Parts: sequence; C-alpha cells; structure tokens
Amino acid sequence: MSLIVQKYGGTSVGDVERIKRVARRVVQTKAEGHRLVVVVSAMAGETDRLLGLAAQVSDAPDEREIDVILATGEQISIGLLSLAIQQQGYKARSFTGSQVRIQTDTAHTRAKILSVEADRVQQALQEGAIAIVAGFQGVTAEDEVTTLGRGGSDLTAVAMASALKADLCEIFTDVDGVYTADPNVVPEARKLARISYDEMLEMASLGAKVLQARAVEYAKNYGVPIHVRSSFNMSQGTLVVQEDAEMEKVVVSGIAYNKNEAKITVLRVADRPGIAARLFGQVAEANIVVDMIVQNISQDGTTDISFTVPKADYPKAMQIVSGVAEEIAAQQVVGDDKIAKVSIVGVGMRTHSGVAARMFEALSRQKINIMMISTSEIKVSCVIDAKYGELAVRVLHDVFGLAEGAMVEERL
Repeated sequence: MSLIVQKYGGTSVGDVERIKRVARRVVQTKAEGHRLVVVVSAMAGETDRLLGLAAQVSDAPDEREIDVILATGEQISIGLLSLAIQQQGYKARSFTGSQVRIQTDTAHTRAKILSVEADRVQQALQEGAIAIVAGFQGVTAEDEVTTLGRGGSDLTAVAMASALKADLCEIFTDVDGVYTADPNVVPEARKLARISYDEMLEMASLGAKVLQARAVEYAKNYGVPIHVRSSFNMSQGTLVVQEDAEMEKVVVSGIAYNKNEAKITVLRVADRPGIAARLFGQVAEANIVVDMIVQNISQDGTTDISFTVPKADYPKAMQIVSGVAEEIAAQQVVGDDKIAKVSIVGVGMRTHSGVAARMFEALSRQKINIMMISTSEIKVSCVIDAKYGELAVRVLHDVFGLAEGAMVEERL
C-alpha cells in the first residue's frame, strides 16, 4: 500500500460542511487502499481572528504568547476532522505539532523545522488509523510552542512526507494547480501539468501564493514529489518534481507578481568596508528577510543603498534602518510601500539569451519605469510602481506567449 500525505488549507476546512467534504475525500482515498496522513490548517479566517483578539489585549503582543494563541486554530481543525472521519466509520487519530514532535528552532511566529519524530504517527498507521496532524506548528527543545509562519501547513506536510518516506505529498487548496500567471489577473493563464522545484521555488518566493517557498525548498532538498490540487474538484493538478530535459526547452514557464513588498533607500552612505554589514546585520537580527539589494556607484566617497522587505515588516525595518543611519551618518532614509515586483521564471533561461532584454522592452513600450532589477539563472525580477503591476503581468504573459504554450527552443 502506498503512503500519501495530504494537506488541506484553511479554505478547504472553512466551515463544518467543508470539513465533512474533506472527510469524505480522505475516506475515499483510504478506501482505495492507501495509508494516509492528513495535515490541516486552521479554518479560514481563524488565524486572523486570533491575531485580532491578541491586538485587542496588547499593543505589542509577545511573540511567544502569539504562538500559544495561534496554535489553537489548527487544534480545532484536527479534532473536528477526526470526528468527521470517525462518523463515517473509519479510525482517525489527531496529533498536535508537539505530539508528533515537530521540533523547531526558537524563532517564534516564523520557526524553522529542525527534525520530525513521527513514531506516534507510524503507530497510528500500523493500527489502521488515518493520522490527522496539525499544520503550521511545532515545539522547541524546551517544549515551547512555535508556529512556522504564513503558509506553514505546506511545510508541515512536506516535512511529514519526508520523515515518513511517503510516496506523494498532495497539497489541496482553493486552486486546481500552478498557472502561468494568477488567473485573477490574467484570465488566459494556463495550468501547468508539471513544474520543476527550482521554478516553483522562484515563483513561490516571488509572490505566487500556491505553495509556501520554504515548503518547496524542503521538498527539493529531500526529494518529496508534490501534487498541487483543488479540494473542490477531482481534476489533476500540477506536479512539482525534479526538472528534466523537456522542462529545459521552455524559455519562460510563468509570471510571478508580488505587491506585498516595500522599498527602503539609505541615501549618501559612506562607501567603506563594514557599513553594509552593519546595516543589514541589524535587519537580520530582527528576522526581517531582505530580498532585492541595489547599491549605486560611489560618488564623493558616498553611495545610496536600496533594498526591499516584506510590506508587513516595513514599519519595523524603517525604524531599525533609521537608527542605523544615524549611527553611520547617512544623509537620509526614504521608504516606498507602493511598489510591486513582477518576475518571469523559467529553467530554459539558462540556455536562451536575450530574455531579459525582451522583458525590459515590453515594459518600456507601456511606459512602465523599472526601479530595481534582480536576476538569477532562471528568473528576472523588476520592481515597478504598484499601479502598473497587473498591467505588467498581462503584457509579459502575452509577450512570452504563455496563453498558447510557453515558447520552446526559440533563441530570443
């Protein structure tokens, strides 16, 4: 019998009727002869509700206590789903992150998984039960409750699949696969049958909300095949797997779009060793992830440094950077939270030239100014004014022919 790990997001378990629907789907998979572990998120809106309660009590809630509060959301989901499965005559047993022993570091609200001890889940499977595991949560070596950040249930599912050596990790969500672009922005967007780990990792980190980036990275590192599917229909979704020769023929596989970033610029910084380390070191200590960084050519012994951070971290980052700017005698710190990042992604870029030039030309024709540029082997990202974000996505989707099928083996 194959072992499958399934994950259902908050929308999939958004109310009692949807939980019953998930239970029927889980039971159907079990009846087909599979051993089954199910990871679930909190019910849709529950995490925000709990954060709202915390905000009513405290202006600056302690992150340790936030984790204690948030972890209750998934605990409700696993209990209700277990009851719904039992109601259909099947054995089910629920486990919190601490009961499974998903051990993490001590970074509250964004902890990293260090190890998974799945003995209790294995025991439940051996007894013929369906194991229901709380997503998004773990526990430190000192038994402190932690959470894994937004989308952390994806990471829980992949980590469980790796620990159990599962045959497949199915991520059920409110979309039926990975598309060439957000269908809400580009109605002509096309569902991909397969995508490589590297492409999916880039798209997830660049703003595509189908999978959490850390989950994709974990899957790549441990060779966990992922099937992204909809919990509302039975259609096949998108497989996330190792790249192959066919994938490399495709120049651009998709367009990613992220409007949840902000830009910070430190003006007239002394251009000498140690300044950048001092600036970004304090940002890193606050667990703020810096994405794109651009430093101007030095003039008169000074330079300007611009970088982007998640919009949620923008106020905190501005406060930290302003303090460091005073210490290093920078002239000024300016910020902009009305930006968007649009990116083209494809493993075929490794062997095809002129892709970036075509992107820049397309944006130029629409009078869209590029503020920052970042590249890797398989992606090109541009920061632009937020008001042009969706237009840029549609233009690039059309320029690279993604509605009809990504351009193959064309030297650009």
